[in-house]
Amino acid sequence: MKLAPGILATLALATPLKAEDLTIGFAIAKSGWMEAYDTPAATAAKIRIDEINAAGGLLGRQIKVVEADTRTDRAESAKAGLDVVDQGAEMMVVSCDYDFGAPAALVAEGEGMNSFFLCAEDVKAGIQGVGPNSFSSSVLAPVQGATMAEWSHARREARTAYVLEDTFIEYNKGICKGFDWMFPQLEGASIVGSDTFKNDDASIASQITRIKALPEEPDVIMLCSVMPGAAAAVRQLRAAGINSLILNGSAVDGSYWLDATPDLSGFVVPVQGSIYGDDPRPEVEAFNKAYEAKTGARPASQYAYPGYVLIDLWAKAVEHAGTTEGAAVTAELERMTDEPTAFGPRSFTPELHHQNTALMQIIEITGGKPARVDEWRISQPVPLDVLMGQ
Repeated sequence: MKLAPGILATLALATPLKAEDLTIGFAIAKSGWMEAYDTPAATAAKIRIDEINAAGGLLGRQIKVVEADTRTDRAESAKAGLDVVDQGAEMMVVSCDYDFGAPAALVAEGEGMNSFFLCAEDVKAGIQGVGPNSFSSSVLAPVQGATMAEWSHARREARTAYVLEDTFIEYNKGICKGFDWMFPQLEGASIVGSDTFKNDDASIASQITRIKALPEEPDVIMLCSVMPGAAAAVRQLRAAGINSLILNGSAVDGSYWLDATPDLSGFVVPVQGSIYGDDPRPEVEAFNKAYEAKTGARPASQYAYPGYVLIDLWAKAVEHAGTTEGAAVTAELERMTDEPTAFGPRSFTPELHHQNTALMQIIEITGGKPARVDEWRISQPVPLDVLMGQ
């Protein structure tokens, strides 16, 4: 039987067309040393994507992931960005580190699409180094340093501090920058000395000699460092009989390095959420269990969390904008002020696509065991000129 054209048209209208998938491109390190940082955060991002898809998708479309490997190489990062664009990406997720993520993010910027760094904590990973459609949901390194300054002053009555800066990467300098800005502002507080070292220095004996030459042991030592140099420095400080409370940034979260410093006590870091099962927010532990179900192990550090948050924030902005078009989504992200997430509120402005203040969980290592002991949000945001090192 032959149907009339009008009936065929009616049938066509009555049969809903399947919406095309909404594609997110991951131009990230799947090999090289950056893979250890990118994979946990990317896994967390995919957990949030799975949740959104299970709830019906975004703008009525299922989210599809396409990927390309940057190989922890800047030139390959740009190629990976182009690759995921060719695969139809409407938003791009790039490496944790500014230097290795920026080439891909710049490709996204050239296409007018949003990019999100997985966990970058350098202010340049955003407007200042990429452009108006680039973001990071992680907490800037200077905020971590400022958090340690204000928390130790309020909770441990710290009044004197010695700053020990590892000059290896910009992140370390950022932690010290935030501490140096905040601590001298606090009542009765002063920085009684400062020193530098290199992450691969076999010994910090000369720096320890200068600390021990002070009239009194400082209340706190602000150690701005990452592994492996941070563990070596901590071990040497304690072996020299220095008992000051040692502070650091989020990058040394986790228990994986504690065998190098047996029975360590008096070591404190700020984190976005606790991996140890003691975070007061049930959403955090729910994520930890979801991560374990997906990978077979709980997160090794807090650096998985920003990946989950970035997808959550971007999806909310897309829903409000009604489109994935970069400028429209950026406008919605920039309207976010203390937007709730599982890991604390997040805010963006037209001037800053990072967190210059955040609620941080405080982790202290006692007798070789890390545990949450407090939470803290700094009393004032870190100003842009401090973030930019001016």
